[in-house]
Amino acid sequence: MDTYSFLASGFAVALQPMNLLMAAIGAFIGTVVGLLPGLGPINGVAILMPLAFALKLPPETALILLAAVYIGCEYGGRISSILLNVPGDAAAIMTAMDGYPMARKGMGGVALSISAWSSFVGSMIATVGIVMMTPLLSKWALAFGPAEYFALMVFAFACLTGLLGDQPVKALLATLIGLSLATVGVDSNSGVYRFTFDSIHLSDGIQFIVVVIGLFSISELLLMLEEAVHGKAVIPETGRTLFNRREVAETWWGTVRSSLVGFVVGILPGAGATVASAITYSMEKRIAGASGTFGEGDIRGVAAPEAANNASANASFIPMLTLGVPGSGTTAVMMGALTLYNITPGPALFQQQPTLVWGLIASMFIGNVILLVMNIPMVGLFTRMLKVPNWALVPGILAVSAVGVYAVHSTTFDLVLMSILGVVGYALRKCEMPMAPLILGFVLGEMMEQNLRRALSITNGELGILWESPISIGLWICAAAMVIVPLAFRKLRKPAAGTTPAGVVVEQA
Repeated sequence: MDTYSFLASGFAVALQPMNLLMAAIGAFIGTVVGLLPGLGPINGVAILMPLAFALKLPPETALILLAAVYIGCEYGGRISSILLNVPGDAAAIMTAMDGYPMARKGMGGVALSISAWSSFVGSMIATVGIVMMTPLLSKWALAFGPAEYFALMVFAFACLTGLLGDQPVKALLATLIGLSLATVGVDSNSGVYRFTFDSIHLSDGIQFIVVVIGLFSISELLLMLEEAVHGKAVIPETGRTLFNRREVAETWWGTVRSSLVGFVVGILPGAGATVASAITYSMEKRIAGASGTFGEGDIRGVAAPEAANNASANASFIPMLTLGVPGSGTTAVMMGALTLYNITPGPALFQQQPTLVWGLIASMFIGNVILLVMNIPMVGLFTRMLKVPNWALVPGILAVSAVGVYAVHSTTFDLVLMSILGVVGYALRKCEMPMAPLILGFVLGEMMEQNLRRALSITNGELGILWESPISIGLWICAAAMVIVPLAFRKLRKPAAGTTPAGVVVEQA
């Protein structure tokens, strides 16, 4: 039986009434969970996993429900990111960079609808990739060791140079602050406490949700209150809620490129949608060049990261199903769901459980269609959030943010730390310090350090392992090109001394 026959049998499973209902319920719950700042897909799947088992759902039905929640969270994370500048999860950070400026221009509905369309395209391209290339890509993913992952993180940081804008010193400083925050906690290799100031609450490091809620949510609330005090309208009235053909054409090729990049990054276990969205945002900014208005409300800056993070989320199922290795934190939770049913993911899963695997893949096609049909008509409902007055909106966002932070460790210390980081974030933003490099430095820094330490431990500290394999060499070359090529082009574009920009020689006195 070939791939297409297996896929047809998978659609027979996914189209069963119960499975269709679970896909629709999961898509709706995932969108709502993604909308709430700080919860994210891991919490959404973790909350529903014991419920699915308690209801004694068949394993394929339970997996379809959890997969729909996962994909729905990737859709929903953009909503608060665009409308409130509060990313629903780490992957939505890049969406806020142009989505929120679009909302402030009265184009929040357009940003939401084009992000839903781009998410759909990215998810569908990744799902087709799962069907066509799973056996080949599962072997390729095995070639990535700690050294290759470290080189990938260096490449991701090199891509951050595209986010530096007109103030590279401030952006580099923000990145260093993020890297510094990532070093807090116990050293996983030596067990030494680093920068904890003898506080037991910092022994596990600073949680991502505390950082992102503090620096984004709390600082944004302070800015909203400041603008309200000065009598400024925070966001103008939203106009149309649906993108047009010109906007689809403008974003189409960027969406396709970002989907392919997100798919490749998603295959790598642990790389994640955050890396994919950061790389693609930088890539599209470079491609746009002087014609782009990235950071000021460029629609391409919304479409690219949304396509990438959804493609990456879908592609993360490949290592889970084929290798038994979680491609992301959420798929790690889903692997736990499989173990509840005494199912072991890995190379033999396609032979032992073809109904489950292909039913899941087919449901991803159906789930993406459900999410598109669900999200586009609800854009008008989402944008009504902008009409809520600040006196009601600010306490509501603060309450949701506080609940999300408190749920991590159930300690008031996290709430205090969130408040402190919020004030610091407010001061940094008043100094025009970009927040995206800081957050990405925090997220990628921990992954970078862990893989560097693992790679060096293999060779007793010899650095040569970092550039031994062809994959590592290729990534180092790409990272160098990302830094050097823009500088070279910038120098070439500068007019020669004694000439006008048009090339006309100016006579010297």
